[in-house]
This record gives sequence, C-alpha cells and structure tokens, in this order.
Amino acid sequence: MNKLFNKLFDNQNYAGVIFILPAVLGTLIFIIIPVICSFGLSFTKWDLLNPISFVGLENYKNLLNDSVFKQILLNTVVFAVATSVLGVIIPLVLAAILNSKIRGSEFFKTAYFLPFITPMVVIGIVWGWIFDPNIGLLNQFFHIHINWLYDTRFAMPALIIVSVWKLIGYNMIIFLSSLSTISNSLFEAAKIDGANSFQIFKNVTIPVLSPTIFFVVIITAISSFQVFDLIYLMTQGGPFNSTNVLVYSIYQNAFEYFNVGKASAIAYILFAIILVLTLIQWKFRKKIVYNEID
Repeated sequence: MNKLFNKLFDNQNYAGVIFILPAVLGTLIFIIIPVICSFGLSFTKWDLLNPISFVGLENYKNLLNDSVFKQILLNTVVFAVATSVLGVIIPLVLAAILNSKIRGSEFFKTAYFLPFITPMVVIGIVWGWIFDPNIGLLNQFFHIHINWLYDTRFAMPALIIVSVWKLIGYNMIIFLSSLSTISNSLFEAAKIDGANSFQIFKNVTIPVLSPTIFFVVIITAISSFQVFDLIYLMTQGGPFNSTNVLVYSIYQNAFEYFNVGKASAIAYILFAIILVLTLIQWKFRKKIVYNEID
C-alpha cells in the first residue's frame, strides 16, 4: 500500500487527480446529478409518494396558461428590476461620496456593510417590527397607518426596500475597491478643466467604473431573481400572491403541494430567464462598458 501511495504521488498527474477528486465528486453528486434529475422530473407528475408518471410538456403548458403563475412571474420581474436598479445606483453614489475622504468615512463604510453580513432571519424579524401597522417604527415616525406587509399595494415595495438596504453595503464595497484603483490625476485634470462634482461623476467616474458596474448589475440581477429567504420570512408570498416569486413558488409546489414535476418546471423556467437575461447583458456589454474589447 505504501509503495502504491508513493508511486501515485511520484506522478504529478495522479497526485493532481487525487487532490481534485473530492471537489469533483461533490460537484457531481450535489450539483450535476440533481440538475439532470430535476430536468427529467419537469416532464413528469410526482407527489413523492406515488410512482412517477411521464406527462411530457404538460407542466410547462399548464404554467404558461396559469394566471397565478403569470402574476408570480410579473412579481419576480418587478422585484428583480427594482432591486437591481436601486441596488446599483444608490451604492454607486454612496461609494463616490465616501471616496472623497469625507469625515467619518470609515464609520459609514462599516455601518453600510453591517446589514449585508447580518443573518436574514434577524433582518426579517427586525423589519417585520418596523413595518408593523400598529407598533411599527415607520408608521409611528411618519404618523401614518399603512398595513405594509398586509396590503397588496405596499407589500412588494416594502420587500424591495429591505432587499436594497441589505445589498447597499456589499455593492458599495465593490465600487470603493474599483475607485481606489483610479488615478487621482483623472479627477484633478477634470477639475482643472472646470468640471463640477456632478460632471466628474458623470464623465469620469461612471465610464471608468463601467466594467465594475456591469459586473455588479449582473450579480445583483441574478441574486434578485433567486430571492427566497426574504419572502419566506416576511410575507410567505402574500397577501394574495402579491409578493410570491418564482423560487418561493418552487418551494411551495415541492414541499407544500407535493407537486415535484411542476416545481422542477418552474425551476427551469427561472433558469431560462436568468440565462437569457445574462446573454442579453453580455451581448450589449460593448455599448455599456467603456473601452470594452473582445
């Protein structure tokens, strides 16, 4: 056994295979095989108890003709677009302000980043108290009475606020890291040419940061389409499916309604949406990223 072990490690190729084998097996068992199996299940009907029956494209047809699913799809798009836009613009502006070395910038960096590393369970509980219609801080502060999480008009905006609030710190740190690599001579040259702060931000900061902005937009959009924990903790898709999204619908169909085939079909519709969105963004990167080349 020792001779075999030594022989394997004498050959760098075999040694490399042994070292990467745990990662390959983990990827195969926990990612590749489940992906293949769930794709197959999307063409079946299965309730986890009875035998699996093949139904072809019936799950997909039923979903596309289902008014509830269309509402869920619209909710997902609205949530993802709003979170992506606000979750990029606000951190970008904050990063530009903090990069100007204002007093207390280190404190603000820490304060903005804390929500990102705070567990979502804690965030859900705290913001649930803030949005409470009777004793909530928001209603008390503005002297209003809005059923934030129980009104179809306000539940989705409330969730978008929480999601953006949690994302601000992470995206801001990414922008700050990129800003730190920009030479101050660019900003000084713009000031010499008579540019004001807004013109410098528009004509210098944004073009130079465009590759980072493009990256942040993609990862924010993908994570927004995959939101689950925030919905589960705060609204459970209610009221009247006004905050239900695709990933939460997958959970409901698989583990509440025991319709595994339908849940798998929704998962692959979500995969197709994210894939198409990412390909479109990548296709138009030359128009939105400064000095982009193949």
